Amino acid sequence: MIQDFADWLVYAIMGLDAQSHLGAAVNFFFYDTIKILILLFAISVLMGIINAYFPIDRLRNYLATHKLFGLQYFFAALFGAITPFCSCSSIPLFIGFVKGGIPLGVTFAFLITSPLVNEVAVAMFMGTFGLRITLVYVISGILLGVIGGFVLGRFKLEAYLSDWVKQIQQNANAEAGEWESERTPFMKRLPVIMKDAWGIVRGVLLYILIGIAIGAFMHGFVPEGFFEQYMSKDNWFAVPLSVLLAVPMYANAAGIVPVIDVFVSKGIPIGTALAFMMAVVGLSLPEATLLKKVMTWRLIGIFFGVITLFIIISGYLFNAIL
Repeated sequence: MIQDFADWLVYAIMGLDAQSHLGAAVNFFFYDTIKILILLFAISVLMGIINAYFPIDRLRNYLATHKLFGLQYFFAALFGAITPFCSCSSIPLFIGFVKGGIPLGVTFAFLITSPLVNEVAVAMFMGTFGLRITLVYVISGILLGVIGGFVLGRFKLEAYLSDWVKQIQQNANAEAGEWESERTPFMKRLPVIMKDAWGIVRGVLLYILIGIAIGAFMHGFVPEGFFEQYMSKDNWFAVPLSVLLAVPMYANAAGIVPVIDVFVSKGIPIGTALAFMMAVVGLSLPEATLLKKVMTWRLIGIFFGVITLFIIISGYLFNAIL
């Protein structure tokens, strides 16, 4: 429905050519902007309702008093794997998790895995590369989320969240406590929850527009063949270079699978191609722009640095195994 509206607006009303770079970029911009804004508002309302009826002190107490032996990271990564979001679409849910008081490391496990693995990409991988490589792709994506979330959680990075997010957390705590003590009915809570959700949307709107504009430009104007000359198997530094080249790009896992198929058919090692794909969907520049509203630059740098290192290691391992 959103795609149909974007097609109608860009190609029928604005008169842009669907086959042109400009048409593809503008269409991408409108589609992703509308999709992410709707998603952000809906998730913010949902998390507001959850927070109103499930005060975060209970969740914190549960995580503090129960030994889960790391399973919380696995469950968050698994949830990320079954949600069909790209990196920018995952951020609204990330904001909701942080607002709801879920530990930052667990939230990072979701944020890492969600763009890397989804059911559409799995089906495309199965048809393109077969069962073995598909299993490597799925398991590595989930493990990357689990290990990355665990490591980042150990760093105790909550202090590097933005003041905007901290204020949202404080407001959510105060509202939930007041409503619970006064037993406020749902219909009186809902207008406040929706107002708070709209406030979140307004707070990140500029960052969303900037991030998606960058992604739209990369989507429409960067040719695929640009990267192939740097990713050949003759270059020992092809894996880290492919990761660095992928960061400015922006696509979801399903959208990048056909590109990976082309790379492999032209002789690029599968590990290098997978590392490129993981960096495109998990370390995009538009994602960093959106995260700036949620995190300080130091936290973004730590997050991207840790995940970049893990992806590079994974690329070399894949090349050795496959």
